[in-house]
Amino acid sequence: MAELRYRDDEPADEPAVSLESFLEQSNASSVRIEAGDDVRLLIPLLERVRLVEIDFPKFRDGRGFSSARLLREAGYGGEIKATGDVLLDLLLFMRRCGFDSFAPDAAIDPAEAELALSRYPYVYQHAADAAVPIWKLRHG
Repeated sequence: MAELRYRDDEPADEPAVSLESFLEQSNASSVRIEAGDDVRLLIPLLERVRLVEIDFPKFRDGRGFSSARLLREAGYGGEIKATGDVLLDLLLFMRRCGFDSFAPDAAIDPAEAELALSRYPYVYQHAADAAVPIWKLRHG
């Protein structure tokens, strides 16, 4: 499984534990969020979180998008990795929600990923990234 990573810091070197295990431990710094987990439970502990892996069991399950955005809106600046059924067509939207690394079940060609991430020069709504919506640029 080839990973795509859009960060300059060193990757976390410890395996991610389940949210339940993370909450019970004081020395874990990597956590795995499964579909249905309440990521808001991490917010009081963000200072010790180095990596959050958010699993996508099926591409149709969009809860992970909300989890990433909630973390970014809470001020989390560490790595958020999408794992599982991550599709090329969704990379741009995942990046906009706050994901900065990807470990898809099916390999994604890095050149195709770059093309998908740069295909649209403008966005239409605010997200967790710094992109300014086109309407605001137009009427700004």
